[in-house]
Amino acid sequence: MVCSRQELAAIPDGKVLINTINAHSYNTALKDSLFQEALLNGDYLIPDGASIVKACRWLKAKSLPKERIAGWDLFEYEMNKLEEMSKKLANDSEAHSAQQSAKKVMFMGSSERVLALIREKAALLYPHLEVVSYSPPYKPQFSDADNAAIISAINDANPDLLWIGMTAPKQEKWTYSHWDELDIHCHVGTVGAVFDFFAGTYQRAPLWWQNHSLEWLYRLIKEPKRMWRRYIIGNTLFLWNVLKEKLQ
Repeated sequence: MVCSRQELAAIPDGKVLINTINAHSYNTALKDSLFQEALLNGDYLIPDGASIVKACRWLKAKSLPKERIAGWDLFEYEMNKLEEMSKKLANDSEAHSAQQSAKKVMFMGSSERVLALIREKAALLYPHLEVVSYSPPYKPQFSDADNAAIISAINDANPDLLWIGMTAPKQEKWTYSHWDELDIHCHVGTVGAVFDFFAGTYQRAPLWWQNHSLEWLYRLIKEPKRMWRRYIIGNTLFLWNVLKEKLQ
């Protein structure tokens, strides 16, 4: 587990799978063996929730995260790092052209509407990056043909950074299940909601709420009908699950 934002810089180059975990993911993983396997066997796990940080400390877990690292924090770090690399290459006098030196980031997931907004915003904020995307079909489970098409799109793009956004646990299970089929050389982050945050189709909680570990409450207030089960029932269940772990 990555224990602080500073430790993001220590993640080595190459093909690396980075997942996130929060209270909802923890609850789900206890009931979904493939999801649990995907989280445990990924290369790095990001504590995307103050509840996870506090639970690890209370349980005296092997990994003791120092702070919450949101999926958005991972996204900004990786995007800024790649932008700087691409900018340096573009300014290198030995580079033949900016096009040849541009690093490529791929967004796989979400709708074409959201992806179009992502490409538009990325062109402004990360002008030295080449942005490509792929919108998979909206269905509970992909067919073999769907999976083959997604894998082919990713491998053909050969990105320098890959974001998978299909909501948890689907995105983690899909990436883990097809990891060996992805012929890529880059960091891969499963960051679901970040697609909507970056596109502007969903507003993230203001900084005060984030800094006081109340982002979940902001989402509950904004979307009570959709989020009440996840946060009211889910948070209570998380406390119960952590208590059971402690007693064991």
